[in-house]
Amino acid sequence: MTQDTSTQTWLTQEAFDRLTAEYEERQGPIRENIVNRIQAAREEGDLKENGGYHAAKDEQGKNEARIRQLRQILEDVRIGTPDAAAGEVAQGQVVTIAFAPGDNLTFLLGSREETATATVDVYSPTSPLGEAVLGAHVGDSVSYVTPAGKSVTVEVVSTAPYTG
Repeated sequence: MTQDTSTQTWLTQEAFDRLTAEYEERQGPIRENIVNRIQAAREEGDLKENGGYHAAKDEQGKNEARIRQLRQILEDVRIGTPDAAAGEVAQGQVVTIAFAPGDNLTFLLGSREETATATVDVYSPTSPLGEAVLGAHVGDSVSYVTPAGKSVTVEVVSTAPYTG
């Protein structure tokens, strides 16, 4: 059984390496630092009014949540870009659409994790615009509904692999 690549998370090698490094940092040194801060705050006594203890516990919760998020991403991710026919919009491609003649928007169709290093705006394939253009071909007109409820029709002008 093949996996549906339209719902698969795709990352560039650079983004994958960056997230792997962040995961390792959060699992090791960051986690250890937070645990040490919690222990030091506990040794101060009364935890009810210990701001350092509560701040460290809050930071610990956020760190553990990010570790879980990174683990999920890294376990399910595919590196590179899915195969696509010439002129077909797929994840990992830079897409140019036209709202009207001369009113173009160019963006990378990819994971939000790519935004840290992308040289263009990134739109998720699960966003309204991303879902509308995914699988479309150059010259196709597609419609989507904005979060504000407005229906918008755009034309796919071009698509090319993202080179960073």
